[in-house]
Amino acid sequence: MLSQPISVTFDIGGGRMVTIETGKLARQAHGAVTVRQDNCILMATVVANKEPKEGQEFFPLSVDYMEKFASAGRIPGSFFKREGRLSDYEILNSRLIDRALRPLFPEDYFCEVQVIITLISSDKEVMPDALACLAASAALAVSDIPIKEIISEVRVARIDGKFQVNPIRSELAKADMDFIIAATDKNLMMVEGESKECLEEDLVKTLEIAHDAIRIQIKAQQELRAKAGVTTKRDYTKPVVNEEVQQKVYSFAKDRVYQISKSASSKHDRTNAFDKLKEEIIASFGEGLTDETKKLAKKYYEDLKWEVVRNMMLDDRIRLDGRQLDQVRPLTMEVDILPSPHGAALFTRGETQSLTTVTLGTPLDELLVESAAVSDYSKFILHYNFPPFSTGEIKFLRGPGRREVGHGNLAMRSLKQMMPGNDYPYTVRVVSDVLESNGSSSMATVCAGSLALMDAGVPMPKHVSGVAMGLITRPADNKNAILTDILGDEDHLGDMDFKVTGTREGITGVQMDIKIDGLSMETMRAALEQARRGRLEILDAMYEAMPAARAEVKAHAPRMEKLFIDKEFIGAVIGPQGKIIQEIQRETGATINIEEVGKFGEVSIFSPAKEGLERAVSWIKGITAMPEVGSVYEATVKGIKEFGAFVEFLPGKQGLLHISEISWKRLDTMEGVLKEGDVVKVKLIGVDQKTGKFKLSRKVLMQKPEGVPAPRPRNEAPTQD
Repeated sequence: MLSQPISVTFDIGGGRMVTIETGKLARQAHGAVTVRQDNCILMATVVANKEPKEGQEFFPLSVDYMEKFASAGRIPGSFFKREGRLSDYEILNSRLIDRALRPLFPEDYFCEVQVIITLISSDKEVMPDALACLAASAALAVSDIPIKEIISEVRVARIDGKFQVNPIRSELAKADMDFIIAATDKNLMMVEGESKECLEEDLVKTLEIAHDAIRIQIKAQQELRAKAGVTTKRDYTKPVVNEEVQQKVYSFAKDRVYQISKSASSKHDRTNAFDKLKEEIIASFGEGLTDETKKLAKKYYEDLKWEVVRNMMLDDRIRLDGRQLDQVRPLTMEVDILPSPHGAALFTRGETQSLTTVTLGTPLDELLVESAAVSDYSKFILHYNFPPFSTGEIKFLRGPGRREVGHGNLAMRSLKQMMPGNDYPYTVRVVSDVLESNGSSSMATVCAGSLALMDAGVPMPKHVSGVAMGLITRPADNKNAILTDILGDEDHLGDMDFKVTGTREGITGVQMDIKIDGLSMETMRAALEQARRGRLEILDAMYEAMPAARAEVKAHAPRMEKLFIDKEFIGAVIGPQGKIIQEIQRETGATINIEEVGKFGEVSIFSPAKEGLERAVSWIKGITAMPEVGSVYEATVKGIKEFGAFVEFLPGKQGLLHISEISWKRLDTMEGVLKEGDVVKVKLIGVDQKTGKFKLSRKVLMQKPEGVPAPRPRNEAPTQD
């Protein structure tokens, strides 16, 4: 145990200093550090079991990123006033860190590891997610837990045409590229982000800038580890290896695995054939079969399939379903397939299918997105559901898991780039239900989402499509195979799997995991170019199915109109204790939302019926309209006096219809002429400059009887005979 804290400080650029410290907090953890930039402080801890659980066959790593509201001097808004389950934002950050850390551990290391990163002090301008993986890696670096390398992670954004590493929050709001990249000193590990139609070469430049910044952070971690005196890593129990069993499995099944991989075109047939072969392998051991042998035989069989299929693609250039390496599976698309949703699309690519719906809502339906530093509302929501029947399995139905949250976020970020701006009044919710899955249902969600949004009449200027790619390499003979539109069975085979979304003009989203050393930028460029061609092929089919967004929303979708009124009229529209706005909503069936925006009031009016929308718009325009002398209005009689009638000619605005202005005929009394509730047409003939009272006339709109002299112009003296 360290007696004194040890720290290292480095510059991430522009004089922004970051300090990593260990030995002060959480000293019973196997590794613990704090990372600080300005007032932002993250604490990362790591603990690992000394031995794997009995029968453990995989590496159990859990990574949790969490933000304490106290870090920003806030109390949580939940009923219990304490932090609950991880938010989607925290889950997404946890996934980013997990994907970067997982490849660092030895392949034969099965001891359970738990990494927890906590934001304990928040800074309004410093983005903690860009520092979280640095903290996690540093905690591992100062521990004795066996890792192969040290990594780090940075954000690179392009702001006003210039690339910046870990920009502050206010700067990031202006970025047209935003990517988070993780890497070791030599190799890229993980990429995720979004952009407003960037080019492939822009992405490559982003990766190069990020890698240079990451090397500085890795050097700082190495210095911290040296100061902490960590020179060796703990030993661990390795899984049993039985070369005799392995050789028997390979001899018995290698040729059969190749034949099945080459000939079975459907997932169902291939799975059945592989399962049958596995049973034959187990039976081949005869009466001497033990539980341990059976377990090892199954493991070696999976290893064999991984090796055979990879070599088949590299040597024969043949894929599991018989496609060429750059071939997209057959595409089928339908829009407007459900009668009640406001937009719907069914997208099928091979054995992957997404049924996606769009619902148009009001500003009251906006989603509150909270983190420790920022609370904001989102008008664009995308939810991704992956039911067990989509892969022919039986599982308990639970809430969305981390995978669903991550896939939905990638689709949301990709489509968001083409969504209309903040002046678009609708809140838009997209829901993707994956009905069938065999490879990249997240990319199917992007395509189906784009089609459904246009079907709903959301004014997207361009379609967005996505394609999942794979890369298989064999350094021994410098061979590689880039795979377009990978299958589920191909997903775990590759050395790099990545998803690229975008329009015809550029990239809008990327998610990439790289598992090999020494991936050259030339190979990266080739993979991105092949992904671009696949994306364009899918886009061509999407434009055939839905050439452009509907000009109007569907008849059963809520109608909308937005008005901007002077701020001084907001109170008049709302009325005392909300009386006026409640009356408008009750009488018209519309939903009205008013927000103060600068010098104006933004009034959003929604109605399920066109008539109700028009009535509400007219009502509000009446309240906020400035009466004009010479204009004609429909007025309602509100009161009768002996000298005339008081009428409301605009909502909230009354004037006197004098007895002399009601008719060309002289009236001695108001009795029987008008009554309260009568509707009459009147003309505004003047406004008293001293009192501001409105003067109205009805008779000027009526035919003047013959013989009646024309009225004198106002203030004109009578002529003398």
